[in-house]
Amino acid sequence: MKAIRIFLGSISESFKGVFRNFSLSLASISCITITLILVGFSMILSFNVNNFTEEIEKDLNIVVFLKRDVKEKDIEKVKKSILEIENVNEKDLEFNSKSDVKASMQAESDVFKSVLENYTDETNPLQDTFIVKVNDIDLIGSTADKIQKIDDVDIVKYGEGSVEELVKIFDIVKKITYIVVVALIVVTAFLITNTIKITIQSRSREIEIRRLVGASNAFIRQPFFFEGIILGVLGSIIPIVACCFGYQYLYDKLGGQLFTAIIKLVEPTSIIYTIMIVLIAVGASVGALGSYFSVRRHLKI
Repeated sequence: MKAIRIFLGSISESFKGVFRNFSLSLASISCITITLILVGFSMILSFNVNNFTEEIEKDLNIVVFLKRDVKEKDIEKVKKSILEIENVNEKDLEFNSKSDVKASMQAESDVFKSVLENYTDETNPLQDTFIVKVNDIDLIGSTADKIQKIDDVDIVKYGEGSVEELVKIFDIVKKITYIVVVALIVVTAFLITNTIKITIQSRSREIEIRRLVGASNAFIRQPFFFEGIILGVLGSIIPIVACCFGYQYLYDKLGGQLFTAIIKLVEPTSIIYTIMIVLIAVGASVGALGSYFSVRRHLKI
């Protein structure tokens, strides 16, 4: 019971400390708020970049056109050679005969249907194809080059050049986002540390009185530790509102896509709660960490 009373007393003292030094607390909360807003929007950006990258990887295929005079037995050899490439596995390999391609094109358009219905299986001008999905999108170029060297392969297409550039851009954006988030967390911890330091200095006489009346070191330290947590949590409220409701509004306003239907935004409901939890956790954790180092360094007891 005594421990509980001490704990509750420390919490109460922490809240009093926040409002007693309101100008310092407000400055600290403002800095935390700005930082966490940037962290929140960085998370939203990261979620959407990851989603877009995954969508591209999911839909991106290598289309392998075989030579028109290729024999059925040679098609099996081509298939075997493609499967021997490390970046390809059997479940991601699909064969479409020229008859299948013809039927598919006729089903898509009346124009194709009227043009192609004049061709028999023998005179069909289309080519047999393999649709190849790679395991590692970064190796799609080298995989396509290996397939191109296989006998009876005519042309290999996968959006060469633009695909690699797009993947590189997304990879750079993700890395920059992660670096920004980490840097902002460090800045926030530094701000908390300095705020608690100033609070300790402004309450040095009060601390000295407590020491004289026999207060334990833990009892003196605890309010400052919890004060940092409280500052962090209070600083996360506005970022949660700004990021979650702001993203929901943006999603509805843009119709769930950015510029084009190809770039689909992540559903808000799938990330809002994660963002809320992370912002509260980051605010409280960074506040606690900043308080800990500040108390350890500046509170000489």
